[in-house]
Amino acid sequence: MTEQEIFNKIADIMVSHFDIKKEDIKMDLNFKTDLDADSIDFVEFILDLEDAFGEEIPDEDAEKLNTVGDAVEYIQKNIK
Repeated sequence: MTEQEIFNKIADIMVSHFDIKKEDIKMDLNFKTDLDADSIDFVEFILDLEDAFGEEIPDEDAEKLNTVGDAVEYIQKNIK
């Protein structure tokens, strides 16, 4: 899966999960500061990522995912 395919899949999840338009999603968008996501929102988003990519993301790794770019990079490196 290419970086762009991963980004698009994450962006689709974000559109359905957060109040944001797909065209406003950029690699440097921060989940907590730019989207005002609280811990429950973020956990639900991580669960959606796990479902979409078919693999569990450990809590200690999820805590390091601050931006869309972090999530794309993590999935590219860790999920087959």
